[in-house]
Amino acid sequence: MTFDREYIYNFIKKHVESNVTIPAQGKLNVEVSEIDPRISLQSCLLPLTANIPENHNGRNVNVKIVCADEDSWYLYIPVRIQTIVPVLVTRMRVNKGTLLNQSNMEVIFKDSSQIRGTVMTDAKLVTGARIKRNLSKGSIITNKNTCFVCKDAPVNIIAKSKSFEIKSAGVALNDGSLGEIIAVRNKQSGRIVQGQVSAINQVVINL
Repeated sequence: MTFDREYIYNFIKKHVESNVTIPAQGKLNVEVSEIDPRISLQSCLLPLTANIPENHNGRNVNVKIVCADEDSWYLYIPVRIQTIVPVLVTRMRVNKGTLLNQSNMEVIFKDSSQIRGTVMTDAKLVTGARIKRNLSKGSIITNKNTCFVCKDAPVNIIAKSKSFEIKSAGVALNDGSLGEIIAVRNKQSGRIVQGQVSAINQVVINL
């Protein structure tokens, strides 16, 4: 059987897509380099196989195409792999202290290699969070540049166990983003406790 270049390109692309791990909600962009036009593709009696090196860097790989019949041959084809993931970014310039809402943020897909820190993907979850520094248009919204609970702001304290749940009012003593542990003062008792930020202006204490 003789294989044309288009067949090999599609074969490589499908192999990469089937064998590269994709992050949750992510997508792959696979770009297969052109085969040198001076190379004459030989026929092969057996189905072609493909191999991705185990120690590849996740972005640029040389995929080995092998014909394993009696007149065996192989080719190395460079492939560029881009993993893109959904992230929340600012729609416009946003000043420090601004509350995030549907009008000033949006979800876009971005190259995962350009992302640092814990990013946000759910606009509903982030709505009401406050920006901690000036951000330019298109800035990625992360734990570091937002506070779900801001210092000196009122917070709902939820102390819970498997059998009961107690709610009380408090004041945040630190800024905190989603999942972070911060200190809060119970308004009624004056006691300072540590709670995990679970939502806008809310911390949870697991008893």
